[in-house]
Amino acid sequence: MSDTSTDAATIHLRKLCVGVESVEQLEQWVPHIAQQRGGITWHITRSWPKRADELLAGGSLYWIIKGVMQARQRIIGFEEHASEDPDEKPRCKILLEPKVIRTQAWPHRPFQGWRYLKPGEAPADLGAEGTGDDQLPPELAAELRNLGVL
Repeated sequence: MSDTSTDAATIHLRKLCVGVESVEQLEQWVPHIAQQRGGITWHITRSWPKRADELLAGGSLYWIIKGVMQARQRIIGFEEHASEDPDEKPRCKILLEPKVIRTQAWPHRPFQGWRYLKPGEAPADLGAEGTGDDQLPPELAAELRNLGVL
């Protein structure tokens, strides 16, 4: 279970981290982009979450990098982002804490957009008590978890 809030009113999002090859690359990219954006980190998506209140109650955006869920950023808000096409509805800007938190590596199949993730189904943060795969490469840890070894 994740170290984030386990309150029944909390939910998370999971999303593919397109264009990023590793957690290290994400960790380097986030401060750089935050500096360009006035200290704020965000991700733009087409759909607005209907469960925004639950996400703001301690939820995180879990990043899937190269087929493995392995990092998260806490969600701190939502804003409207105007589309470049005036005929399109506004998009959703998901505001994120700049800190990238590594999680246990969990294999994940690709999908489009984002999906909700229940707190009990979210991977634990690395370094959390009871996690033993901190030292394994993410792909190996994910494969071992998929086989039921971890």
